[in-house]
Amino acid sequence: MKTIPYNGKRNISGERIREARLKLRLSQEELAARVQTEGVIVEQDVICKIEHGTRLVQDFELRAIAKTLRVSMDWLTEED
Repeated sequence: MKTIPYNGKRNISGERIREARLKLRLSQEELAARVQTEGVIVEQDVICKIEHGTRLVQDFELRAIAKTLRVSMDWLTEED
């Protein structure tokens, strides 16, 4: 499957994920571990790639990340 970047990135939620993660004072590794408790297997390198916009985010991953960060999926995909 070919992906088409949006504004040069592969996701629109990475910046918001980073913002929410830092607000909770979590490292990428800590976020990955907490997301895994929601049943979604991600590692620190995946969180890094998502935050930098170089990796697509599956809908089930976004849901688990949003729940872990205590924000809505809508907020993660809103533009500033």
